[in-house]
Amino acid sequence: MSEKAQLKVGDKAPDFTLPAVGDQEITLSSYRGTRNVLLAFHPLAWTPV
Repeated sequence: MSEKAQLKVGDKAPDFTLPAVGDQEITLSSYRGTRNVLLAFHPLAWTPV
């Protein structure tokens, strides 16, 4: 998906994998059809964000 591509209401989000606490990875597709997903970004106090 290009950087300028936009999703419209009702579109399926592209699959992605993100690192999680405890050396785990979370993949969006593992929740598809089973749960609602809310993605939120919270930078930690010691990160350069």
